Amino acid sequence: MKKFKTESKKVLDIMINSIYTNKEIFLRELLSNASDAIDKLYYKSLTGGISGLTREDFAIKVSCDKEARTLTIADNGIGMTAKELEDNLGTIAKSGSEQWKTENTDAKEQSTEDIDIIGRFGVGFYSAFMVGDKVEVYSRSFDDEKGNVWTSDGVEGYSIKSADLPERGTKIVIHLKPDIEEEDYSKFADQYTLRSLIKKYSDYIRYPIQLLVEVKDYDDKGEVKQTKQEWQTVNSMVPLWRKSKSEVTKEQYDEFYKETFYDFEPPLKVVHTSAEGVVDYKALLYIPSHAPYNYYTKNYEKGLRLYSDGVLITDKCEQLLPDYYSFVKGLVDSKLTLNISRETIQHDRRLKLIASNIEKKITSELTDLLNKDRENYEKFFLTFGLQLKYGVYADWGANKDKLKDLLLFYSLSNNKLITLKDYTDSMKEGQEHIYYACGNTVEAIKCLPQCDKVLAKGYDVLCLTDDVDEFALKMLDKYNDKPFRSVSAESGEQTAEYSEQDKQMLQWIKESLKGEVVDVVGTQQLSNHPVCLTTKGEVSIEMEKVLNSMPQQTNKIKADKVLEINVQHPVYAKLQQLFVSDKDKLQKYADILYKLARLIEGLPVDNVAELSSEVCMLLAE
Repeated sequence: MKKFKTESKKVLDIMINSIYTNKEIFLRELLSNASDAIDKLYYKSLTGGISGLTREDFAIKVSCDKEARTLTIADNGIGMTAKELEDNLGTIAKSGSEQWKTENTDAKEQSTEDIDIIGRFGVGFYSAFMVGDKVEVYSRSFDDEKGNVWTSDGVEGYSIKSADLPERGTKIVIHLKPDIEEEDYSKFADQYTLRSLIKKYSDYIRYPIQLLVEVKDYDDKGEVKQTKQEWQTVNSMVPLWRKSKSEVTKEQYDEFYKETFYDFEPPLKVVHTSAEGVVDYKALLYIPSHAPYNYYTKNYEKGLRLYSDGVLITDKCEQLLPDYYSFVKGLVDSKLTLNISRETIQHDRRLKLIASNIEKKITSELTDLLNKDRENYEKFFLTFGLQLKYGVYADWGANKDKLKDLLLFYSLSNNKLITLKDYTDSMKEGQEHIYYACGNTVEAIKCLPQCDKVLAKGYDVLCLTDDVDEFALKMLDKYNDKPFRSVSAESGEQTAEYSEQDKQMLQWIKESLKGEVVDVVGTQQLSNHPVCLTTKGEVSIEMEKVLNSMPQQTNKIKADKVLEINVQHPVYAKLQQLFVSDKDKLQKYADILYKLARLIEGLPVDNVAELSSEVCMLLAE
């Protein structure tokens, strides 16, 4: 028994229990090592070190034995001599692949389509000890007549013995640990589990990964006639995103999306892109046609799949997508700086560059969809537009200029969704503001008395029906130098001529409402509506409702409300009469009008039953 050249017990314990957080990735590591071994021998064939080999001569074979509780991974690559076994496996964290790349510097000049060495740190092999209590490595170098077997239980050390091996290459046999309550190691000797893990992590390794599977033949009665074993290639080998766009059909893009991201419907848009230069990557992005069931919940996880050299590193790399584009599905394949376990990536400049490029590409594609396919863009916006609005508001408006031209709002004048550019392009001469109104639905907004004042001037009104809408517009402040203005904001214009007695009456009504409003005014711009509420200051009525609905809001927000009464409505004449003859009844009228104005705005009324009783008493007079 030979001792490891490093402090084996400490280092192995760290690697098995700390470096790798997910046991199933051991198979990815061993398959990547097998691919490296084949690439090294293939390189020899390209450079004259060995002849008569083509890429089709290579394969990786995976088999399992449930009864013996073993898992075997074999390749027909370059193999290892006894010294290489000693150096590479006897010294933890010594990478044979990294050393090979250093010694064969001209291999870096080979096309990545030919040579693609994955290994770097020299620790991937030891992940086998996460699932196995004994590992055997049978290896014969391509230029040796005999082979050797390396054996270890991963604790004290290892042994190397000479062995007659018929073929070049390396075979790793893992003896699985006994099952425990917390971990079912037997599953790694199950062909269905192995198939799933190969597809998940190593589907795009360039050599065939063949799995030994049990196949049953049935007779005419549906009974098993015989059971046999056969090798089946499990992996796809050539990733879709590494093909040129001209080689891939729409059906292939759609099928890949549905299979990979578990959707029953094809995507709305496919973005196949790549970059070379400061950072190299290939990306395949999808904009879904509908939102996942949990999209607007805290359980939804954004992120793109991240591959390095065709090997899956993580299912959800959230750093590659900003929150406002969290609906995008897809993947990125690039040579990035990985941490030692290859489970996560280092936060380096290249990753940030890729994320920035992808963000710009998504913005460009959405803009293109908006300009060239308005119908499908509107479908997209109805599904994911809320996320874009949150993006405008989030981070103190840091991204508002990127997103403002992608926003759509319903137009009262046009009865359809329009952009902010559409609105400003059609503004009347002399119009100084972009007007908007808030409500639960477009139909509710159409009934707002305040809209009549704006529409009467020939100005359009944008309908804001989501809670975040007004906050987003407040963050934008302006569009094309035109400020946004709520139809419920006090205009500051003199809306009606008052007699001295009317001034006294309106002041009296204000005082009778006991601080509920900051002012009471008369207006001539409400058409046939008797009353409405407007506001002064930055806090609107809609903002008051949204903020006070938040569970963590303990101190209630209150907008500075102004009660506007239509001086041309018969109720105003009644108020004038009561101010002279019956101030007690005038107070009841004022209270009713204020509460009705609150109901129009969707604000709560303390005692609806009392309001109903008061209205019915007036009707009975």
